[in-house]
Amino acid sequence: MRRFLLLFASQRGQAQAIAEDIREQAAARGFSADLHCVSDSAQYDLRSETAPLVLVVSTTGTGDPPDTARTFVKNIQDKTLPADYFAHLWYGLLGLGDSEYTYFCNGGKLIDRRLQELGARRFYGTGHADDGVGLELVVEPWVDGLWAALSKHFASSRGSAMSGALAATAASAESAPGRPGAPPLEAQVQLLRLDEEEGGGAAVSEPSAASRGGASPATGAPEASLTCSVPPLAGASLSIPVAPPEYLQVHLQECPGQEESPAPVTSAEPVFQVPISKAVQLTTNDAIKSTLLLELDISNTDFSYQPGDAFNILCANSDAEVQGLLQRLRLADHGGHRVHVVVRAGTRKKGAALPQHIPEGCSLRRILTWCLDIRAAPKKAFLRALVDHTPDPAQRRRLQELCSREGAADYSRFLRDARTSLLDLLLAFPSCQPPLSLLLEHLPKLQPRPYSCASSSLLHPGKLRFAFSVVELPSGTAPPAPRRGVCTGWLALLAQALLQRAGGSPAPEISISPRAANSFHLPDDPSVPIVMVGPGTGVAPFIGFLQHREKLQEQHPDGHFGATWLFFGCRHKDRDYLFRDELRRFQKLGVLTHLKVSFSREAPAQGPGVPAKYVQDSLRLHGGQVAQALLQERGRLYVCGDAKNMAKDVNDTLVEIISAEAGVDKLQAMKTLATLREEKRYLQDVWS
Repeated sequence: MRRFLLLFASQRGQAQAIAEDIREQAAARGFSADLHCVSDSAQYDLRSETAPLVLVVSTTGTGDPPDTARTFVKNIQDKTLPADYFAHLWYGLLGLGDSEYTYFCNGGKLIDRRLQELGARRFYGTGHADDGVGLELVVEPWVDGLWAALSKHFASSRGSAMSGALAATAASAESAPGRPGAPPLEAQVQLLRLDEEEGGGAAVSEPSAASRGGASPATGAPEASLTCSVPPLAGASLSIPVAPPEYLQVHLQECPGQEESPAPVTSAEPVFQVPISKAVQLTTNDAIKSTLLLELDISNTDFSYQPGDAFNILCANSDAEVQGLLQRLRLADHGGHRVHVVVRAGTRKKGAALPQHIPEGCSLRRILTWCLDIRAAPKKAFLRALVDHTPDPAQRRRLQELCSREGAADYSRFLRDARTSLLDLLLAFPSCQPPLSLLLEHLPKLQPRPYSCASSSLLHPGKLRFAFSVVELPSGTAPPAPRRGVCTGWLALLAQALLQRAGGSPAPEISISPRAANSFHLPDDPSVPIVMVGPGTGVAPFIGFLQHREKLQEQHPDGHFGATWLFFGCRHKDRDYLFRDELRRFQKLGVLTHLKVSFSREAPAQGPGVPAKYVQDSLRLHGGQVAQALLQERGRLYVCGDAKNMAKDVNDTLVEIISAEAGVDKLQAMKTLATLREEKRYLQDVWS
């Protein structure tokens, strides 16, 4: 058996799922994959590893490796390691990221670059998969090409001219993973089409579901939808993946009258259950987005934080969606039953194990509410598994199309981009009746949601505040119906209950856990100037900064404190100007030196000059002073908020400012910003 070492570094489970799929495929192709998380350092040793190495690495935060890879990265970044430390090592790496963030796939790129610096060589070209457009567009062809690259590596290793053959393999892999003379990986995404032998799937052609769809009002021709396809897909032979082996067996046990804890805890971090002591609506009722401030009472816990820290909230799925899923699965009368899960005897799944995020003996309703992400769009492997539980030929064919290589565009359009949940899918395909075990095998863990601390414990001892906007999303139903974000919708209901509760009624409680330490903190030296950019709820951590600075200035009235700049933006000055009174108070006290606010939806002010519409416009207007604070006075820059547009626009504006003020070209300005990042003087806390 041709063995290779397979390591994953996962933050939310996607890298792990891909690595597990690689292991499954490896066994069917005559390889043996030794699978481990990079954090399980006792299970492998790269210093003496002779087998090829395959890594799947995700990215978290603003370009950081996952928390599970922190020790691994720290170890390989040791400056005392010699340049030939990994000269014996051959590897291939798949990075996962999101191009909406500035540092796309940086977790994988960091490890990739360091392995090269230590002498390791690629036997297969690096892949960068983009969650912004669909990971599968790169993941699938990268994995497909991996087997040819591994075969060449092992064949070359057996030859007498091993060194030269391996070098040639690595060179071809660099430009074309596993396919000499082929175009780069990005081009292969468009060109690669698996036949039955290469993909390990089956070419199928069943009656099309197109006749079940609607028609275009203009032409009368059928239009593609979630439940129907149109030519050429409708009549195409399909390359569908092999059905994933089922590996769980579920037993439901009736246990009437037993109470359960509010939230089953499966987190590795300590979890604290704390009451919500206060709720404030920060926006007016006619604001486009509703934004709320919640205050948590942490006085009876060991939870501590610094301004700039973030923390996790363990949230719950919507009761209505949970009940809808129970009804659709014909389990409405079994919501209170205890769920007992065992690994199926004789399963073909290699390394089959019980999901760690499903507590033993918990009720079915609790599991669907607290443990499983029932809102997640089903992955292709899940769709393939559902095919075998869908007897209607037309519905079966459409599910096959959606999980096939040929149906990739329809999958992206009608599931991924449309945010189609499992319940949406089951309602659209009424003949599909999956067993409960299939859901436990394929639904991902309901992940905790991170929020920035919007307070300082110096000003509010025993309290933790945070702000959030209620996310409104279209559903995957036809026609789309409004749907709230999982966590913000749940928090909004708790806040509403708190705002309306009568005196004496108990405060609602939530479960929180700390997040790994970050660098998004005030400088140790208070004389260092700080520039804060935070439109919308991005201002939240800066409220904590300013509260902290206020107390420090009270405690040290003769101290030297640097200038503080805040660039805040919102839509309307009378509807969603968050923390307006508090910011003006900070300014009056001199805690906030410069407050620059832009309103994107207000009518332009009369008079000379162009008004600042967005925070980047306001930055540009004060570019000289910002550049002086950063470059001459060695200040710090903090950016918090939307990664997709705002953070990128701010970064581009900073390049313009540095280029103009320092008199350098764009490339040099970009290098200057990169240096600020390396020195932890340009810090981001952004999200998509």
